[in-house]
Amino acid sequence: MTAVSHEAPPAPAHAHAGVSDARIPASIVPLVGLPFVAAVIVGLIVSIAGNWLWALEWYHVVGGAGWTTLDLFLGFVLGPMIARMSIPTRAEFMARFFPKILLILPTLVMMTLSSGFQLARHLGYIDSSYPRHAWIVASFIVVGIMAVVALGVVEPANLAVLFEMRKPQPNGELIARLTRRFIYTSGITGVMQVGTLIIMTRIAS
Repeated sequence: MTAVSHEAPPAPAHAHAGVSDARIPASIVPLVGLPFVAAVIVGLIVSIAGNWLWALEWYHVVGGAGWTTLDLFLGFVLGPMIARMSIPTRAEFMARFFPKILLILPTLVMMTLSSGFQLARHLGYIDSSYPRHAWIVASFIVVGIMAVVALGVVEPANLAVLFEMRKPQPNGELIARLTRRFIYTSGITGVMQVGTLIIMTRIAS
């Protein structure tokens, strides 16, 4: 008589890392968002080339507000929520959310920095004779650090998580570590964004 085995079949490789096939990112970069990013870039280039101050102000205000809101939301609202999620829920959320950040964050950084520098140049804010020149230099330093953190730490961590989740056997510990890096650095830049707001209001006063 043949013995009947009651052993459960081996779990899929993704299940060991809390990532099922249904939670694998469909693509690293959401292709549907590329036309919108391209339109923003083209509009920014045209505004700079045409010295359109109103358009540059729009790009700077919208980009800066979006970047500040995103950093504060990621660091102080979304971060604690992700930490409390179960592993499957967290994996599904990251598969849907992280690809969008790959496009949104660099676009907001580019909008803010490019338009801000052009406005400062046109309005004479970068001249040493400007009464609040020291505050302008301080804003450049703070925003420059934030840009380096956003593009040199947050985005690579985001990208690494997405690549790891698409592997046949994703490393759950590595994904968790990269996610913590993503959240903590977003919180740091969120605090720096508050400092930027203080500097900007000081310049405008």
